[in-house]
Amino acid sequence: MNSDNNQSGQSFEKYYIESRHTASALMEMEDTYGAHNYHPLPVVLSRGEGVHVWDVDGKRYYDFLSAYSAVNQGHCHPKIIQALIEQVQKLTLTSRAFYNDKLGVYEKYITEYFGFEKVLPMNTGAEAVETALKLCRKWAYQKKQIPENNAQIVVCAENFHGRTTTIVSFSVDPDAYSDYGPFTPGFTVIPYNDVEALEKTLVENPNIAGFLVEPIQGEAGAKVPDDGYLRKSYELCKKHNVLFIADEIQTGIARTGKLLACDYEEVKPDILILGKALSGGVYPVSAVLSSREIMEVIRPGQHGSTFGGNPLAAAVAVAALEVVRDERLAEKAYELGMIFREEMTAFCKTSKVAEFVRGKGLMNALIINNAHYKNLAWDICLKMAENGLLAKPTHTNIIRFAPPLVITNVQLMECISIIKKTVQEFE
Repeated sequence: MNSDNNQSGQSFEKYYIESRHTASALMEMEDTYGAHNYHPLPVVLSRGEGVHVWDVDGKRYYDFLSAYSAVNQGHCHPKIIQALIEQVQKLTLTSRAFYNDKLGVYEKYITEYFGFEKVLPMNTGAEAVETALKLCRKWAYQKKQIPENNAQIVVCAENFHGRTTTIVSFSVDPDAYSDYGPFTPGFTVIPYNDVEALEKTLVENPNIAGFLVEPIQGEAGAKVPDDGYLRKSYELCKKHNVLFIADEIQTGIARTGKLLACDYEEVKPDILILGKALSGGVYPVSAVLSSREIMEVIRPGQHGSTFGGNPLAAAVAVAALEVVRDERLAEKAYELGMIFREEMTAFCKTSKVAEFVRGKGLMNALIINNAHYKNLAWDICLKMAENGLLAKPTHTNIIRFAPPLVITNVQLMECISIIKKTVQEFE
């Protein structure tokens, strides 16, 4: 190494050592050297365990975001971490050019776990959504015989399915799609929670291939549809030979009080999309599950991923799903979610700031009355952080609450007290 490089390396190491415990310096580094595509709370986290995270100054917080429901099993769950350590010391990546000794075991496990015949493993949620869209279109041309390049996929307004160019092409959020055109065609947007709009679209257009829907809209602020919406939509899809595609990246894997949110209405999607908590937040793992008849339309060379189905991901995902089953996290989410909404609903009746709460399981949102002050929800979240609880607003006046599902009753009640106390400071 030449002297210039050596001096540069030493100066960086010296700067890092001096600043690694300084929150302001670390935030400044992100601001200076990173793209400004996020607006995080001014908290610098360095450690997590269970329902708690600690910042660089050692302050402990309750995590009520769970990395957008990726950490359902709690931070650094020992069983998942152990699976990661054991596998990372043996084999991490082969690509799909070869078989490996973990993928088939994982594929058998996850398909039986969710009751499907086939799985296509990917890495991120957006990749899984893209995979589902491609799978749906291929099925439409090969099985339904829709004329080439005419397949349409119905989606819902206020959706959030990822950030790729194709996905933002059917977003209605200007922040998501502005200045990213030209956009990918082939999508029809209808209102969410509107069975009549779906039926009208399916009747009028014989080229509909699929209906992509979130059982609960996460980014929209835990927006829960009417009872029966999923079942009626599913039956309409069956009637018109259209694939029902459920994006359960946020709602799946016990978050809403059932293994899948679709389970509330006993709907089995034709295509199921999973991600986030599929690894317990330890490693990027996503999956698309479907039937043999649908999945067989994709042949070698037509879709893939270098990291998709890698042995490390496979080992981690099996452990993550075992934790959900063994610790009865769906049942816990259901029971504690009922308590959370009962407590917060009662609080909202006397509050001038908190209007109402909605959600299922431990996926909930508090609607804030910000008529006199637009940034009120943001300021409430800042104050909650001071009081030891981390949450994040969405759509200006909605605060999402999604703690790790390993939270106890006692811990939940403590957190409810923090939330109430904080909101009362703004009354």
